Amino acid sequence: MSGKKTSIFSNGLIWFGAGVSIAEILTGTYLAPLGFGRGLAAIILGHVIGCALLFLAGLIGGYTGKSAMETVKMSFGERGSLLFVLLNVLQLVGWTSIMIYDGALAAGGIYGAGRWVWCLVIGGLILIWILIGIQNLGKINVIAMGALFILTLILCRVIFAGHGAAVGISDGTMSFGAAVELSVAMPLSWFPLISDYTREAEKPFAATAASAAVYGIVSIFMYVIGMGAAIHTGEYDISVILVKAGLGLTGLLIVVLSTVTTTFLDAYSAGVSSVSISSAIKEKWAAVAVTVVGTAAAVTFPMDNITGFLYLIGSVFAPMIAIQITDYFLLGKDCSRDAYCVRNLLIWLAGFILYRLLMQVDTPVGNTLPDMAATMALTYVCHKVSSKDTGTVNVMKM
Repeated sequence: MSGKKTSIFSNGLIWFGAGVSIAEILTGTYLAPLGFGRGLAAIILGHVIGCALLFLAGLIGGYTGKSAMETVKMSFGERGSLLFVLLNVLQLVGWTSIMIYDGALAAGGIYGAGRWVWCLVIGGLILIWILIGIQNLGKINVIAMGALFILTLILCRVIFAGHGAAVGISDGTMSFGAAVELSVAMPLSWFPLISDYTREAEKPFAATAASAAVYGIVSIFMYVIGMGAAIHTGEYDISVILVKAGLGLTGLLIVVLSTVTTTFLDAYSAGVSSVSISSAIKEKWAAVAVTVVGTAAAVTFPMDNITGFLYLIGSVFAPMIAIQITDYFLLGKDCSRDAYCVRNLLIWLAGFILYRLLMQVDTPVGNTLPDMAATMALTYVCHKVSSKDTGTVNVMKM
């Protein structure tokens, strides 16, 4: 870990960049069938749930000074954590590919030149961000975030001004619970990453709170833009929405800048996570490799619907972080010196299966909250029963 600590402001900037994302706007368009009122309620509820849990996840890394995947070892053991490290690297490669693909598709729709050209442009800019390094972005990040903030305000004004109140009515294609889950899904996708940034914080609690709050507010704003644009224009393609709104160059800048600032975090965290596989791996060059692979995948493969991907991330990482939160905040456990914690791995598997089952059930609060609550309760009860039986915490070493 670098000896240079990050400020509350710099952490807030990082997560502002994470929130301003084409993926957030696109996901917001999926909620349009609910109508503006119910859709807004689902967005807010989902983000309150997701960002509260994101705060707890980030606080573990902030207090311990460990990266996200290093904190996983505290609940699953040195080798047991490798399952989640590999899954996390894979999901980050996936996110890098999807973000570059979506950004290139939108940029191409606004300004032409073909998707593959914009994939290379966006991928190249992400590489520049990585090579500069998170501790040295400083003024570049301030300028980029300031520009993005102004551009998104322009986008919001153009889309909503003069259209009157939104009048979308539910057509029955999406339930309120499913909309809440899609709103939880984005904060949830950052659960296995946030500690990569809060571990460097000078003031862990304040920086983590600022990170979760800034991300939540900005992400809600992006969802609302996407949903409102779909309701008002009848379009679900972000490039068509931007063109219809008369945002040529401005729309292009929003697409490219937001894609770079968000995808940088995915690629950077993939590099950080890779170190947990082998200490011989260098964070920066692993992040470069992920960006190159992600760019190649974005050029080669179509990635038009990410809802299945979002639910898969939820089913993997919601029970994982539920176990971590219980172990760290309620039980004070640390299994990082053990090879495996088989009990927690089995509890995670139960949580994974429960999440997939809950996908068939329509609850008002989505799948993540019930799944995490059940997983946390199971973790706590199993620990207490095991402690009574043996007088110690049983962690199986292999």
